Amino acid sequence: QVQLVESGGGLLQAGGSLRLSCAASGRTFSKYAMGWFRQAPGKEREFVAAITWNTGLTRYADSVKGRFTISRENAKNTGYLQMNGLKSEDTAVYYCAALRDFLTFAVDYWGQGTQVTVSS
Repeated sequence: QVQLVESGGGLLQAGGSLRLSCAASGRTFSKYAMGWFRQAPGKEREFVAAITWNTGLTRYADSVKGRFTISRENAKNTGYLQMNGLKSEDTAVYYCAALRDFLTFAVDYWGQGTQVTVSS
């Protein structure tokens, strides 16, 4: 069992930066790939970024490439999403996830989400 708790969301202006954190509990979190997803009002949840548990290989949605960076510290059971150059269209609830499959983004565990609001 893995529990995930996101933090770091907030309200900011376009062009700003924010770092989200995902604190995990459970002994097996370090064996999972980690992902970030987001869901804007009236839209489906979408993939944002993912990172493997051991090699640090990453994948990003085209909409965030070059602006967002995913990272993790297995020793601290914590993952991060650094978001730079934020746009109004990045406004969404952001969810951390423990992925059972890095290629398909299949999720085993979800966090509760943290709100990010970007004003233009």
